[in-house]
Amino acid sequence: MISMIYLAIAAVIVLAAVAVLVLFRKKDSDLATGSLASTTSDRDRIIKSKKEMVGREVEMDAVAQRNYVEPVDFSPTVFIPPDEETIGVSRRQFLNRGIIGAFGLGLTMLGIGALATLYPSVSGGFGGKISVGKIDNIKKNIKDKNGFYYLPEGRMYVTEYPESAIAKAEGSYDFYPKVEQGLNVGVVALFQTCPHLGCKVPECKTSQWFECPCHGSQYNRVGEKKGGPAPRGMDRFPMQVSASGELTVDTGDIIQGPPIGTNTTGQEAEGPNCLSSGGGH
Repeated sequence: MISMIYLAIAAVIVLAAVAVLVLFRKKDSDLATGSLASTTSDRDRIIKSKKEMVGREVEMDAVAQRNYVEPVDFSPTVFIPPDEETIGVSRRQFLNRGIIGAFGLGLTMLGIGALATLYPSVSGGFGGKISVGKIDNIKKNIKDKNGFYYLPEGRMYVTEYPESAIAKAEGSYDFYPKVEQGLNVGVVALFQTCPHLGCKVPECKTSQWFECPCHGSQYNRVGEKKGGPAPRGMDRFPMQVSASGELTVDTGDIIQGPPIGTNTTGQEAEGPNCLSSGGGH
């Protein structure tokens, strides 16, 4: 019983102490003087004007932002092809263009060569008309050269043609009108190239024939075939003789040689052949 009285007295004392503390705290607040700093007041006004979120509002806004999904626009767009200059040239395109360019260049060079044959040179060299000289001087040169007068600028030989064979040449050569003027004054202009495979045909001083060292074709002094695999006689050029006796040879017009078996002059080998396969057709 006495202990209960003591507990009640202790509780009253504690409650009294709490009441005293509350009264002193209230008194301290009432005695406080002064005002808030201007920066604090300004900040409070800005917070109220902006309606900044505080506390739980901030957390709710963060959750909303995390859960936000940007809407996707599924409307079709117009395709714009890329600029070839922007993306550059691929390896395959480079190779294709290179091949086409090389092929075009080759065709161009071929065309230029073809045009060159259609429009022969007029400078006096091969492919144009060449003035060989006076007939008397030409025959002297033929004799001095032991029967064969070679003109490198025209890629040709000039040899003597016997007057006694002219009538036979008129009946044997289908190209006779082109060479008539030269034959009538006793000369013929022969292309240096063998009609077999294109080798240059040298003269043979001993046989007085042309004898090709490549495959053994042989021709008499006026270029008619005497032996070997050549398909015809040596090719030749048209000749013109002026009133003053000047011989002009047109190397831009190559005349195919006479056919196999043609022998207007009857000339046989006048000495040992330079090649062992002399004679025959």
